[in-house]
Formats: sequence, C-alpha cells, structure tokens
Amino acid sequence: MTLSLPILFILRKWLDTNFLIKSMHFIQIILEIAVVIGIIYITGNVSSAFSALFILTIISTALVTNLAGTLVIASLVSISYAYVVWFGLSVYGIPGSSSRALEAIFSSPDAAFYNIFLHVLTFFLVAFVSGFLVERIKSKDRELADASQALKLAKLETDDILRHINSGLLTIDKEGKIIFFNRAAKEILGFEGAEARGRDFRDVFYGRMPYLAENLAEVLRSRRQNPRSEIEITDREGRKIPLGISTSLLIDASENIRGVIAIFQDLTETKQWEEKIRAADKMAAVGELSAAIAHEIRNPLAAISGSVEVLRGELEVADENGRLLDLIVRESNHLNNILSDFLLFARSKRVAFTRVELCHLVGDVVEVIRHHPSYRPDISIKVSSEESFVYVFGDEDQIKQILINLIVNACEAIGNKPGEIKIKIEIDKDNLVILKVADNGPGINNEVVSRIFTPFFSTKKDGTGLGLAIVHRLAGNLDIELSIRSEIGRGAAFILNFHRVPGNHQINSIREEPSAHSIKH
Repeated sequence: MTLSLPILFILRKWLDTNFLIKSMHFIQIILEIAVVIGIIYITGNVSSAFSALFILTIISTALVTNLAGTLVIASLVSISYAYVVWFGLSVYGIPGSSSRALEAIFSSPDAAFYNIFLHVLTFFLVAFVSGFLVERIKSKDRELADASQALKLAKLETDDILRHINSGLLTIDKEGKIIFFNRAAKEILGFEGAEARGRDFRDVFYGRMPYLAENLAEVLRSRRQNPRSEIEITDREGRKIPLGISTSLLIDASENIRGVIAIFQDLTETKQWEEKIRAADKMAAVGELSAAIAHEIRNPLAAISGSVEVLRGELEVADENGRLLDLIVRESNHLNNILSDFLLFARSKRVAFTRVELCHLVGDVVEVIRHHPSYRPDISIKVSSEESFVYVFGDEDQIKQILINLIVNACEAIGNKPGEIKIKIEIDKDNLVILKVADNGPGINNEVVSRIFTPFFSTKKDGTGLGLAIVHRLAGNLDIELSIRSEIGRGAAFILNFHRVPGNHQINSIREEPSAHSIKH
C-alpha cells in the first residue's frame, strides 16, 4: 500500500480519477489477502481461527465492486487459502517434497481436505450473497436517487408555476390555516407571504377584506365548491379592488377534505375596459342620432343665413336693424362652426393607417395655424426634433386635425399677452415617438384637467367644448397615448406617444433654429 501510493500520485495526471479509485481498492484488497495469509500461516495454518478474516475481505470487496468482481476476489482468496495450507503442510506437516504435501491433502482421511473445501465453499457463498445484496442495494439506491431527483424537479417546476402565474393563489387547510401564498396573491391582496402563511385566514382577511374571508369560510363550512364569483376588497391605501374568485375543495385519495384552494384575479382593468366599451357603445349610438339631428339643423340654418345675407344686400335698413342682421349672420356662422365640430366629433371616420412623416406634417400644420383667427403675431411657435425624418404609424388627416386642435387650444390659452408654443419631437428608449405641444399660458388646475376631454366642457367664453374632445376621440381611434401635464402659472403640455415606423435617410440632428419646420413669428 505504501509503495502504490507514490506510483498512483505520479500517474494521476495521465489516469482518470475513477481508475485511480478502483486501483486503490484493488491494491488494498491484494494487501489484505497477503496480510491474512501471513496471519493464518503464523497462527496454525489449517487450524488457524483467523481464516474468517477472508470473509471480511470478500464483503469489503462487494461494497466497492460488482458481483463479478466479488466472485473473482473470492476465487483469489480460495486459491490463497489452499496455497497457504499446502505450503504449511509441506514445511511442517510432511517432510519432503511439496508434491507429497499436496498428495497428503487429497488422500488424508482427517479434516484437512474438508476444512479447505468448506472454506472455499464459504468464501464463494459469502461472495455471491454479499455481491447480490450489494447489487440490489445499489440498484435501489439508484432508483431512489432517480425518484428523489424527479420529485425535486417536479416540485421545483410546480412551485415555479404556482409562484409565477399571474393569478393570485392561496390554499388553506381544513382548520383554516394558510399554507400557500404565491407572488400574485401578495401583490393583489397587499400581504407578504411571511405574514400570512401559517396563520388563520380569518385573522388575516376579516379586517380589510371580509368578503374574501366569508367566501373561504362558506366553502369550508358547506364543503361545496364556488366555481366563479365577484367580490370586493380594500387595499392598504383604502382603494376598492374588484376580484374575480374561484374556490375549490382540496380532496385526498380517500375523499377526505384537506382544505380549500382559491384562485383570484384583479378585475380593475377589466372593469375599466368594460366601462370604456359601454361608454363607446353609448357614444356611438348618441353620435349617430346627434349627427342626424345636426345635419337636419344645418340645412335650414344655411337657408336662414343665406336669406339674411340677401336681405342685407338688397334692403336699406336702419342702424339698429342692420346690427340685428349682422348679429344673425355672425351667430349663424358661429352655430355652423359648432355643428361642424360636433359632426367631426360624432362621426367615427374609418382610420386609413399609413406611414406618416411627422416633421413635415408638423411644418404644414404650423403654416395652417398662421392663418387661423386664434393666432397672433406676438405668439412664437418653435419646432424641434431629434431627427430630420420621423415616421409614425397613423392617419395623416386625423393626426393633422389633432395637432391643429392642440395648437389652436394653446393659442387661445395664452390669451392676449405675448406667448410661446413649443412643439418637440423625441425618440425614447423603447423606440416610441413622443410629440409635445407646450405653451406658457396660465396653466390648468387639477379639477379642470379631470374634465378637459369631456364633450361640451369649456372654460373659454366662446368655446364649444369640442376641440379637445375631438383630440381625445381621434387619439383613441389611432391608438395614440394622450396625456397632459400642467402647472398653474407655468403653462400646459399635451403629450402624444406614437408607434414609430423605421424610415429612410434618418439623420441624427436637433433643429432649434428657424427652418422649414421651425418657425418663429
């Protein structure tokens, strides 16, 4: 053993680790056999009581090798034992040649031959039994390891699935203690898993969410499943959250109830979409009716306005009557403008989605605004863009109408004092195009901001209340995210988020000086 270790240490770089381990075991077994041979030879040879040490060698061999290897070692042990007996008889028992000693073993009527035979038989029997048992144990260990690994994998996959599903999931046992609480449940209910798990659900939920506690208690008490229901809970900030919940019984193989499992979702966004759909349906119905009525009003209004124009041109009327005729014409035009805006708001024009170059479109809109009645020379309009060409996905006519309404609204918000309107085009990290229309007017308070897109709501004396409502309607048609930021005394900014379309000849430059799309008046 001492000599083999340096040799194996030197050869470790060129030999496989498993080969080294097996070589160490083999050398150890050979040395054990040699030591046992020496002990048997010294302690009486065939009559030595230490021959049983060979059995330990065979068993230790079975632990590190297979059945075939154990039988090989048993053969080696049998040969070694027979040899030591033969050698002992030739030296001490029968003087003369070794052949006479071997002959005496097989011809002797005493116990020598039977002793060797029984030892050899015992060695092989021990080798077979120990090898077979160890093989079975190793096989069972492998099966157990495979089953354990499969169980761990299944548990890991199941835990991952339950932990990462978007629906909240919790389970309680038949005594009412919470035994599972996933991530979504924590986010929806506002409880940490540690503060809920292991506690009675009544103590945890009855305070802020009694309907949830009653739902679980009813299923546990009646032992009947509740496939689907809607309840309301209160979060830590006191907000009401609608939940869609489904509760089922946990039943084992013996049909005994182990507890209750609850799966639930936050329905806040779903309810909001339902409200939007209902409002859209209602608006569509009202819009169709209103558009028909407005169209019927517009025809006689045009006749009245035209008739008054003819009368004013052909009749000589006094000053007071002339002012009345002018008032009729002016108010008829104002009413006609209101009807035009209302028809634009009420009618849902089909969107023709195309690739729109935003910088050029903004420049065209600015040129239109220059000739609009709301524009004054002391209002400065500045346009800047991070790129010379920015392509977005939308309807060019409807985007133009949105921009006209926003810039006109900014001009009217500035009032009679000199002001500035900034139109800025940016590209964010998510490749969205952000267009901002900002003014330095008086700003908008929070109460007005919450109602600013409501049809016919206006803070202006002569406003129709449809300009920003049209912007909101068209932005919804084009799937453009619309938001507003305002601060009293520092103006307001309307922000549009467009979906970008890759375009050709995109030049990274920032235009701040007046140009075809940057105009200061």
